[in-house]
Amino acid sequence: MKFEPPRSPSAAVFSNMSNMGARVVRMFRNFNLENRVYREISKEKPQAAPRHTVTVPPSAGPSPGAEAEELVHKKNDPLLTLLKSVYVESTDPAAAPTETPKEDSSSKESERRPLKFSLPVDSYGLVDLTDVPKGKLTIAEALKALSSHQRQPLTMTPEKIAQDYCLDLKDTKALLEFFIPFQVEIIPPKTEQAKQIKDS
Repeated sequence: MKFEPPRSPSAAVFSNMSNMGARVVRMFRNFNLENRVYREISKEKPQAAPRHTVTVPPSAGPSPGAEAEELVHKKNDPLLTLLKSVYVESTDPAAAPTETPKEDSSSKESERRPLKFSLPVDSYGLVDLTDVPKGKLTIAEALKALSSHQRQPLTMTPEKIAQDYCLDLKDTKALLEFFIPFQVEIIPPKTEQAKQIKDS
């Protein structure tokens, strides 16, 4: 048996009236529904309005489309003479200067330097790197350089970092300006009774 809390008499009356109102609305909505549907379906569909008839006077001659086609295919002698006087001279840029930087870049890429700092390989499953191209950093080296500059900005200057890691000075300054390593700060609780998460 389900327990229901006692309701006030006015709530019961209001509930019964709303149910009765819903029934009456449903009854009027569904009244003679089938006949009303058949009546709507059997109505004649409205016809589209007739299109406006265009009368072309017989004195107009050929249609406007034929004139346009004739103008397109007709040669215009003054325009052709002007076009013949136009002369375009094109020269390719010298190919020799563009090839030398490619050779320089390939020779720079072939120059490699040993790693200054690396993570232990076994614990992270990383590929064991021994050297990198000059002008590039591994993620571990970049984080080490950023954190050492953040801790000791006077000793680890951009010039020193660029020299240590064989980097361009402009790239090193941009690296130190736009990238900041994560910093973990542990804020002690204000009271002794505050709960702390213990490491396992």
